[in-house]
Amino acid sequence: MAQLDQTHDPKLESWLLSANGHSDFPIQNLPLGIFSPRGGIPRGGVAIGDRILDLLEALAAGHFTGEAAKAAEAACSTTLNPFLALGAGPRQALRARLSELLAQGSAEQSRVETCLHLASECVLHLPACIGDYTDFYVGIHHATNVGKQFRPDNPLLPNYKHVPIGYHGRASSICPSGVPVRRPRGQAKLPDALRPGFGPSRRLDYELELGVWIGPGNTLGEPIDIAEAPGHVGGYCLLNDWSARDIQAWEYQPLGPFLAKNFATTISAWIVTPEALAPFRIPQRSRPEGDPAALSYLMDHADQREGGLDLELEVLLLTPGLRNKGLPPHRLALSNARHMYWTVGQMITHHSSNGCNLQPGDLLGTGTISGPDQTSCGSILEATVGGKNAIVLASGEERRFLEDGDEVILRARGRRDGFVPIGFGECRATILPAA
Repeated sequence: MAQLDQTHDPKLESWLLSANGHSDFPIQNLPLGIFSPRGGIPRGGVAIGDRILDLLEALAAGHFTGEAAKAAEAACSTTLNPFLALGAGPRQALRARLSELLAQGSAEQSRVETCLHLASECVLHLPACIGDYTDFYVGIHHATNVGKQFRPDNPLLPNYKHVPIGYHGRASSICPSGVPVRRPRGQAKLPDALRPGFGPSRRLDYELELGVWIGPGNTLGEPIDIAEAPGHVGGYCLLNDWSARDIQAWEYQPLGPFLAKNFATTISAWIVTPEALAPFRIPQRSRPEGDPAALSYLMDHADQREGGLDLELEVLLLTPGLRNKGLPPHRLALSNARHMYWTVGQMITHHSSNGCNLQPGDLLGTGTISGPDQTSCGSILEATVGGKNAIVLASGEERRFLEDGDEVILRARGRRDGFVPIGFGECRATILPAA
């Protein structure tokens, strides 16, 4: 696990005033992404306050040496896959050097200032070329809430507490925050219909998830030991696993999610590093007393001691009615990553336990992270109990599922006494009508 060091010092401030007290990107965060400055080609950058530090320009200006230069060079092309492949050493060296360059009192301030771009004038892209995407199901409250709608007396299937359940998704339809999502068409069958029909989904949903970027991968046939799993994490993002519930209900048996899920997945554009999240590590406590112990290949004392994450997760909804009346987005849920039943390390170890090879830039979704009460449901399917209970908005609108023109916004925040809060940047998308 990443350790605390001088880059986490709560007294550390930047000469870039917008970074001090910034809701997402203070100097203690320093996430990486791919951006295009006005009139420029895509390249690697670092979010700091309301600016983006251009790694291509900073490297050319001679701001990095040694392992930090190695990392910066790997991160300044059109994707971050080479950077993710390097692993923790160079990544940590780059973070330390960036912290020095951007800190209040830096002797290089005037030279670094020329490498900054106003974020609002830049375009953000997917941070890596995603070779493969796997979505897990580690939110036990979500699994229980959904299970109750189909199996009230036995909501969790027998394997849930023994194996980190997941399915392979479609990497080609993953989009960065801000790209609209078109309502999917598909085959579904109403309960009282004799035959299925084909048309636009009527039960479109969001799912509040974390995304996990794979750093160094593993060789085909060589599993990743649970004790080594943290070294294979390249970073984190927010992830909205859009879901067409009516299509899903008809198609998912017997092989699981297919067209109801692969029409779009939205992620936040910045990769928040494991180092930035070090202050928000917590023990894994989501497995209640009396639950079966995980099998030995999934158990590691260090992973149990600090494999959990204390991250506040929020879902907001901005509808056409709210927009027209100048009203703020409606909060649909406030949850926390501490409710994950399995750790990220357990997800990675199980994924590779059969010899499956993970590669730099692969993306894992955690599955929907709901909390224990109705205010922390990570999907509208749960919040409305399958559409039975409408959500009433300040505009007078009601929602049982998502409508065209609705915009879903995900946010995440790490908070801990004695440390500066950090965020992920928004993960947002507006729903367009079906083609």
